[in-house]
Amino acid sequence: MKLPKIKFQYNSPVILTMTLVSAAALLLNYLTGGWSNHALFSVYRSGLLNPLTYLRMFTHVLGHVNYTHFINNFTIILLVGPMLEEKYGSKMLLEMIAVTACVTGLIHMIFNSKGELLGASGIVFMLILLSSFANYKKGNIPITLILVAIIYLSGEIINAVAKPNDGVSQMAHIIGGVCGMLFGWVIGKPQADAETSEKPTDSSLSV
Repeated sequence: MKLPKIKFQYNSPVILTMTLVSAAALLLNYLTGGWSNHALFSVYRSGLLNPLTYLRMFTHVLGHVNYTHFINNFTIILLVGPMLEEKYGSKMLLEMIAVTACVTGLIHMIFNSKGELLGASGIVFMLILLSSFANYKKGNIPITLILVAIIYLSGEIINAVAKPNDGVSQMAHIIGGVCGMLFGWVIGKPQADAETSEKPTDSSLSV
């Protein structure tokens, strides 16, 4: 019996590349004793004439404190991300990730003068809220969207008040979630409306 050939497919270029680059950044951080995270993969208030200031506004989502931090984020990203990349396309998803990273980094720099921010948790929350638009149909708001927004965002607001010094940036989570909702409404909603309009009605005949 001839066994079928098995091919490995790079099925989600943006998500897989982000995962591999983040894993490499984590390894580099271990090898450099934390220098690379501070220099390249964390965002914090620094000189506006320093080119790395602007680079870090995007690359901070690639840095992680340790392996547990990395796994917690990318377990969800690898589950949700490929579905969204297939739905919206690699270019569009990359733009969403970049915008979320930039907005999160910029707000952190403005409101947090001392701390450093790193990690992909803002992207995780963006993807989770964006994925809740997957079942959107024209004229209907999915209850799952409402529940996801309430559970995730309200939880982060409560944690921000109850545990302000726990080392977790609830602001990044909230900003990521808000970005996901905005992307879903501005980009996902028109796309879903168009797909619904193209479907034949009950009175239509199909052959």
